[in-house]
Amino acid sequence: MTNQPVDPALESLLERWRGFRLRGGATDTDELDGPLRTSIATLRDAGLTTDEAFLIAVRRLAATDRSTREFVRTDADRLWPSTAGAQTGAPADRRELWVVLGLAVGAGIAVKAGLVLTGGEADFALNLSVLVLPFLAGYLAWKRQAGPRLLAAAALPFIAVALLLNTFPFAPDGATQILAAIHAPIVLWFVVGLAYVGGDWRSDRRRMDFVRFTGEFAIYFSLLALGGGVLVGLTAGTFTALGVDPEPVLGEWVVPFGAAGAVLVAAWLVETKQNNVVENIAPLLTRVFTPLTSLMLLALLVTLLGRGGVVAADRDLLIMMDLILVLVSGLLLYAISARDPLGPPDLFDRLQLVLVVSALAVDLLMLSAMLGRIAEFGYTPNKVTALGLNVLLLIHLIRAAWLSAAFLRGRGGFDAIERWQTGYLPVYWAWAAVVVAVVPPAFDFG
Repeated sequence: MTNQPVDPALESLLERWRGFRLRGGATDTDELDGPLRTSIATLRDAGLTTDEAFLIAVRRLAATDRSTREFVRTDADRLWPSTAGAQTGAPADRRELWVVLGLAVGAGIAVKAGLVLTGGEADFALNLSVLVLPFLAGYLAWKRQAGPRLLAAAALPFIAVALLLNTFPFAPDGATQILAAIHAPIVLWFVVGLAYVGGDWRSDRRRMDFVRFTGEFAIYFSLLALGGGVLVGLTAGTFTALGVDPEPVLGEWVVPFGAAGAVLVAAWLVETKQNNVVENIAPLLTRVFTPLTSLMLLALLVTLLGRGGVVAADRDLLIMMDLILVLVSGLLLYAISARDPLGPPDLFDRLQLVLVVSALAVDLLMLSAMLGRIAEFGYTPNKVTALGLNVLLLIHLIRAAWLSAAFLRGRGGFDAIERWQTGYLPVYWAWAAVVVAVVPPAFDFG
């Protein structure tokens, strides 16, 4: 074995491994440190990089050491995402690209058919998620080499939602139709998550992986949408200047196929990690927007209290505040997914607690306002849906604040925060399913 100079990157990785084992109560870390270093040195002598040598060495050690096996299971994908992605060869990459492009075309055809077959814009919007998301779930299931059981488990919810949306006798542009159109994509996105985790839906780590996928997907899709919008605008302007009307082609073909295809392409970009920009930007975005969102919530809280008549708040204000609270919950979840789970509490964790407490105070005010409006004007589908969402957010935020405070005081681990966040996600799925399947008939589809 060739003597290796001190490598700060290697020492940082070893410190993560040591810290994880010590927090888990392992007492033989020092005894395993030497053999692990020897294995790493041998692999580096063979030409592997530090990250690759460490990854392979700890995986070998995991075969005989339970604590190291847990370390690999919990933290490997976060420490070495580029190493995992580097294992895919060029032919496989090209094959995957052709699969993605084929599914993108299929999604475009489904959207185009939906535009033709549905009775109007409202019916098309109602079915949009059913038309596109099955192709995304299909791509992820293919990527995970899903078996027949997982494919059936993913297909059944799509079929059930499609049947409900197209057999319920919704009143045209009624409240329950709009609620179903909003919540159906939420229900089906969780089905996409089932395909993403490869059926391992009980794993907190895999659920958090899907949270990160969702955030990165949103970033990529937004970038594609902005770029596509600019391209379509320039194309339309150029053809118009030439005296040619581009609307029949752009509006009826390019935009439907482009928008549907962007869903598949964005997912492919996240999966293949061809560009590591998101991996660097995502944690930065959370650190920028967390304090800004906290300031916004505090300003809203002061303004609401200054008005004195929170119970008399109008419907538009309540809707906007609910949207803000959902955004805050998503930001909190994504920030947790981007954090190093083995790191000690820092200033950013304190800022997150401020964000949670501020959102909790605003949610309590919104609940009081909603209850006041229900007492004065009675129940409606929108009020019931909003009330249920706010109750769920209240429970979510209270527990999140409690666990975050315990972590900052050194009385709890960060893993408890992760488990709560990922474990609570199915509750939102269940409520979205209730809004799609139960609320419309409860209010006579009005």
